[in-house]
Amino acid sequence: MTAMSKPKSSAAQTAKNAKSAARRYNIKEVAVAANVSVATVSRTLAMPDVVAPETRQRVHDAIRRMGYKPNAQARNLRTARTHVIVALVPDISNPFFAEVIRGIEQVAHQNRYSVLLGDTQYSLDREQAYANLIDSRQADGLISLMPHTPTIEALAPSGRMPIVNACEYVKDRSITSVYIDNVAAATEATNYLLALGHRNVAFVTGPMNSPISTDRDKGYELALSSAGIKRNRKLTIEGDFSVESSIRGLDSLLARGERFTAVFCSNDEMAFGAIRAIRARGKRVPEDISVVGFDDIRFARYFDPPLTTIAQPMADLGREAMSMLIEILTGDDVPPRKRILPTQLIVRGSTARYGQP
Repeated sequence: MTAMSKPKSSAAQTAKNAKSAARRYNIKEVAVAANVSVATVSRTLAMPDVVAPETRQRVHDAIRRMGYKPNAQARNLRTARTHVIVALVPDISNPFFAEVIRGIEQVAHQNRYSVLLGDTQYSLDREQAYANLIDSRQADGLISLMPHTPTIEALAPSGRMPIVNACEYVKDRSITSVYIDNVAAATEATNYLLALGHRNVAFVTGPMNSPISTDRDKGYELALSSAGIKRNRKLTIEGDFSVESSIRGLDSLLARGERFTAVFCSNDEMAFGAIRAIRARGKRVPEDISVVGFDDIRFARYFDPPLTTIAQPMADLGREAMSMLIEILTGDDVPPRKRILPTQLIVRGSTARYGQP
């Protein structure tokens, strides 16, 4: 009786093992078993060197226990290159961003990449929706023209984040960035006005939740301090980079009777607004009040009077950002880096020496 039951038990166990072997576990179940994210399991399989040894061991242990076998077809789909990149801008109506995008497009076209432009309109939900295209493998990488970067789980073949930040400064050392020295540029603009003899220099900032606005504010104050001039906070107006915000701000200054002979604006559009507000109050530019902008957008040289401004290398910022992203996507052995491009003070007709008729 005992001898007869043994084969039966063995057969039952074999059937059970066969049933267990037939059970196909998916990557989500492996992630749960290893107490990691699905993205970590993917990285362990595709790029083990970028995963911490302890985490990597947990994933491999779970894979062995469960007999998990990656779906080769799905893996190929996930690692396939789309040759599409996403470029995020906060406001496509701003001419500055148009020039940066032009530079991105030039390098992208030369390297057979297509550019998907995302106008986020300062919406975090819009930003994340575009960023999700990377995780779903509908795009390879992302260039952000904002002071932050959206969340991306996927890594490039190089094992790095497939993101480059351009124009704005991001402190995260894992993010490759290209930008200008806004403190130095704003200092140069203010020093130029001081060299012309102006001592009461008004300042129109950008939104102060932006790093470039705070840096340009620092540069303005540094120039005044170095010249021994105490900052008059009444002469500082917070704008939002729009023409309208500067018109309102300058009109308010003039209506209050504040005394100033020059204005430094944090971008060219606000400089245009300042000139309009000054003229609306019956004053002349530059005879009564000098105006300096920032960016050197295309319209600056054709404005009346032509605008003195800090020229940013807008197209170069775009070209460099795209080149950096391609390095990340093609696996070139270049670590995350920060690159600063030079600016230039362009002197035109909107500024004059203090007291010059």
